[in-house]
Amino acid sequence: MKKLLALVAAAVMAAAAVPAQAQSYPSRAIKLVIPFPAGGATDIVGRTIAQKLSVALGQNVIVENRPGAGGTIGADQVAKAAPDGYTLLMATSSTHSIGPLINPKIPYDPFKDFAPLAHVASAPSVLVVGGSAPVKTAGELIDLLKKNPGKYNFGSSGIGTYPHLAAEMFKWRAGNLFVVHIPYRGTGLVIPDLVTGQITFLMDSIVSAQTHIKDGRVRPLAVSGAVRSKSLPDVPTFKEIGVTGMEISNWFGMFAPAGTPAEIVQRINREVNAIVRQPDVVERFEKVGAEPAGGTAEQFGALYRAESENWKAVIKRANIKLD
Repeated sequence: MKKLLALVAAAVMAAAAVPAQAQSYPSRAIKLVIPFPAGGATDIVGRTIAQKLSVALGQNVIVENRPGAGGTIGADQVAKAAPDGYTLLMATSSTHSIGPLINPKIPYDPFKDFAPLAHVASAPSVLVVGGSAPVKTAGELIDLLKKNPGKYNFGSSGIGTYPHLAAEMFKWRAGNLFVVHIPYRGTGLVIPDLVTGQITFLMDSIVSAQTHIKDGRVRPLAVSGAVRSKSLPDVPTFKEIGVTGMEISNWFGMFAPAGTPAEIVQRINREVNAIVRQPDVVERFEKVGAEPAGGTAEQFGALYRAESENWKAVIKRANIKLD
């Protein structure tokens, strides 16, 4: 009996130790910073979560797009915000796993300045060419590039971005292809040149490539990831066509500033895990090519740390540096 009373007393003391701020959370509107322009893959995923979180938490979750510098401007804003759970970030591989590897002047430490909240979704990449391109399969494209080293090119959303590194990995894994990189300010800007044949290929997120695939402006040849995408079931994986080591996906995940109370981290993690299992969310994500994720905050933290290590080899091999 004495032992039981001691346990009860300990539980009461532990509850009393929880900051009052965490106990009443949330008591006002929350800001979700999306560090990329409206309409892109991160925006689509972020706005879906924001809408559902508003209902789950009983407070408005207001989306704020803060694009620029490969997502680092918005991420830096959240890194320096008060750790009270009212300023959150929808981040990607570019802001936390890749950007810090190639930009020594990045204004935040992705591992020390943030508290991981939840892995929201992942999106494989798709290899696309223009809709009128002469090659019909990934194998034909690889043969063309092998026979003409340095003659053809590929576009990306900028040096060191996820589409750039995915394309460099494709060049490596397909047999050390010699193809010229043409950086743009966004993959959407690559599409017109891809359609007219000025750009040979692009490795794009399925989420942002879907519209152009459906209207026939671009042709999908292969997808990354371990299995075929549910949104592109007729497109083979790289492994199926004999290109191994391309089981990559761009992740979307939520962060808060470091020092955010554990009770708030656990609350948001719990709500996001419930949201990504809702049928309408699953349907919306899969419709645009994203795969719902989930898991603990600790698992998400381990994921983005491990992915950062994986990209180091690609960056070193391709000698990618910012000007």
